[in-house]
Amino acid sequence: MERTNTVQSHVKKDHKPETKPAVHEHKHEEKKEDHDHAHDHSHPHDHTHDHKTEAKKEEPKVVPKVSKKEFAITHGLSLHASKKHCMYISSFIKGKTIDAAIHDLKQVIKMKRAVPFKGEIPHRKGKGMMSGRYPVNASKLFITLLKGLKGNVLVNGMDLDKTKIVISNPSWASRPQRRGGVRGKRTNVLIKAQEMKS
Repeated sequence: MERTNTVQSHVKKDHKPETKPAVHEHKHEEKKEDHDHAHDHSHPHDHTHDHKTEAKKEEPKVVPKVSKKEFAITHGLSLHASKKHCMYISSFIKGKTIDAAIHDLKQVIKMKRAVPFKGEIPHRKGKGMMSGRYPVNASKLFITLLKGLKGNVLVNGMDLDKTKIVISNPSWASRPQRRGGVRGKRTNVLIKAQEMKS
């Protein structure tokens, strides 16, 4: 009897250590399966994200349509020029295309063409012109304004060849006070160009 009991106790002792690793391995396999399941579950999410980015890339860009206008305007504020000179230059460029006005003012700067002036002014060579001057500084300012007006014409979808200057209106700006009560020369200029119907 004692021998059988010792054998049984020996069997029980040998049996206990075998069960523990089995449980541990079972838990490890369950964790591995859960991890693989979670990884498989995250994979479709990446697929949808890639699909969304591809859809965004394939969307066509919408180009806004530019509404065509009949006229373009530019403003020159507080120009360092005489109002008298601006008045005569305005009459000189009125009725011309923008490119023609710029070309003529460049000739004025080179003193190859004079701007018609009224009053006791020396006579200049030119067809239909009795007297004139070369307002170089004011002509440079007007060229800058006309280049800006040209850009506005193109943005408005107008035909540059058919567009002419219809209004060029100078007016007094705020004039700075100087020594001796003399005020400086400051002029505002409004230039308007309109597309002519053929």
